[in-house]
Amino acid sequence: MELFLLSNGKLPDEAELLGYAKSRLLAMIERRGVKSAVFIPYAMLRNDYDQRAQELAQTLGIEVASIHHAASPAAAIAEAECILVSGGNTWMLNQMLHEQGLIVPIQRAVRERGVPYVGWSAGCNVATPSIRTTNDMPVRCSVVLPALGLFPVQINPHYIDAHISGHMGETRDERLAEFCVVNPSESVVALREGSLLHVEGDELSYFSARQQGFKVFRHGEETREYQDTRALAALVPFICR
Repeated sequence: MELFLLSNGKLPDEAELLGYAKSRLLAMIERRGVKSAVFIPYAMLRNDYDQRAQELAQTLGIEVASIHHAASPAAAIAEAECILVSGGNTWMLNQMLHEQGLIVPIQRAVRERGVPYVGWSAGCNVATPSIRTTNDMPVRCSVVLPALGLFPVQINPHYIDAHISGHMGETRDERLAEFCVVNPSESVVALREGSLLHVEGDELSYFSARQQGFKVFRHGEETREYQDTRALAALVPFICR
């Protein structure tokens, strides 16, 4: 199994989509001989799916086809060499994955055929067991919380621990701590912008374009920042490095 779970799709100073992860994605594409990818754009609320697919094709140097053109989305996944899942609204994305019957086909493609999965923002969220740690508003009356479960721990993308002057609402840290109070047996990995987790076989690695760490939230434990995925060894069934 190979997963690229990105906090976000682009940094402010980047022109290319997935630019900060480009070298790692190109290395995977060359290593695996990937010629094409299926793009899942359901999180995007603007209908510019084809434009985004073209951006991805330019970044990755492969053919990228948006799944909304497929007569059978499930068949498109069954034939995919690589799966790209866009950011946007997580609630919309997760509901569409269920409505289009794509949960099991994606799970089988990734787990059984070893098809690489690249997801950023919402696409990262749906790779976890559920979408309960998304930052997005539930724009549809969806009660679908279970997601793909490719990665066994909840992730919070776009994590920020800045305190905004004049803001009287809860901070992100407080929100994630609340999640852990309600779900004391679960943990949350908080990924800052420009960072990603990479699962390759039985190894888990972390990269930050800004040389920043990730945080792990657990109930009853002090929240700490890490650069080394060995901190996740007790949470994931991979050999971490």
